[in-house]
Amino acid sequence: MSNNPLVYSTDLGRIKPTEQTIVRPKGDGIIRIQRQTSGRKGKGVCVISGFDIDDTQLLYLATELKKRCGCGGSLKGGVIEIQGDKRDLLKSLLEDKGFKVKLVGG
Repeated sequence: MSNNPLVYSTDLGRIKPTEQTIVRPKGDGIIRIQRQTSGRKGKGVCVISGFDIDDTQLLYLATELKKRCGCGGSLKGGVIEIQGDKRDLLKSLLEDKGFKVKLVGG
């Protein structure tokens, strides 16, 4: 596109595309904690999925979990990744917040 500041024209209609919101599928109300090592050079990561909260609350929750576990992590596509094998600690922290939690995988 050109650097034209035109936003709307009766000849062409809308010039700038509208932003699309990302819609995540609704979960069944159960938070799942899984340990993964694939594609991470053997390093273990706890993947937490199944949240039905919006992105700002999810970012706040991820930050709080990282602080309480004392390790790093990230938020990718509505899934929280916490470094290390801290499934039991994460389960107790999430249950204290009122979530229904299930450990998945080996």
